[in-house]
Amino acid sequence: MTSDREPAAEGPSLDASRPHMARVYDFWLGGKDNYAADRAVAEQVAAAYPDVRAAVRAQRAFLARAVRFLVTEAGIRQFLDIGTGLPSANNTHQVAQGAAPQSRVVYVDNDPIVLAHARALLTSSPEGATAYIDADLRDTGTILKRAADLLDFGQPVAVMLLGILQGIPDREDPGAIVARLMDAVRPASYLAISQIASDVATDEVAEGVQRYNEQAVVPVAARTHAEVTQFFAGLELVEPGVVQVHRWRPAPADPGTDGDLAIYAGVGRKP
Repeated sequence: MTSDREPAAEGPSLDASRPHMARVYDFWLGGKDNYAADRAVAEQVAAAYPDVRAAVRAQRAFLARAVRFLVTEAGIRQFLDIGTGLPSANNTHQVAQGAAPQSRVVYVDNDPIVLAHARALLTSSPEGATAYIDADLRDTGTILKRAADLLDFGQPVAVMLLGILQGIPDREDPGAIVARLMDAVRPASYLAISQIASDVATDEVAEGVQRYNEQAVVPVAARTHAEVTQFFAGLELVEPGVVQVHRWRPAPADPGTDGDLAIYAGVGRKP
């Protein structure tokens, strides 16, 4: 489901010869905004872990369920979505504003192809607002400062970190990054995370991660259930806690599977 021509290169930082996770995910989701290098490594990972497509589609479905919960049950009206990736069905602002049109969403990513598509992400409801920040998750100060142009940090905010922490190696202390973000939001704010699992389909995932990391500019790290749960330190986990992504409050219309999927997901509330 890719186009006959490559997407236009945007900006000097784009290296189409090396895969990028946002574009690899785009390919797995059936998108067309990816390059030959992205498609090649995506197929190699899928050969090692055949359920990878089901897993990333389940992650996308989790996004919609989590946002719907945050709006309709938790009363959240502000979202900081870091590592948003390429536009697909049911982006954060579409789900949030579909339930509460006044919702405000700030997207953050640092891939030039995502930047080229930011306009599609910025089509907000008249009552709400959206913005896009070109920044790296590690640069939390810049993200928070620029997000404050749209978001009111005196009111609760939902921080969305879906499929992004796996790009931060342990030596860079991803837990500290999460803590800085959650320190910046007021009580009754929420955190949503999804992360590649290292203790589900262990051998297949390890092989897939190795194949990806051999070619990618930014390697990824799979993590155990305990390691993902630790990201929610100091927060109150929303039921059912940290679980495989398709098992977090599944909806009847979601893509189903009777088996395991190697992505963990969870939502936590700042007390």
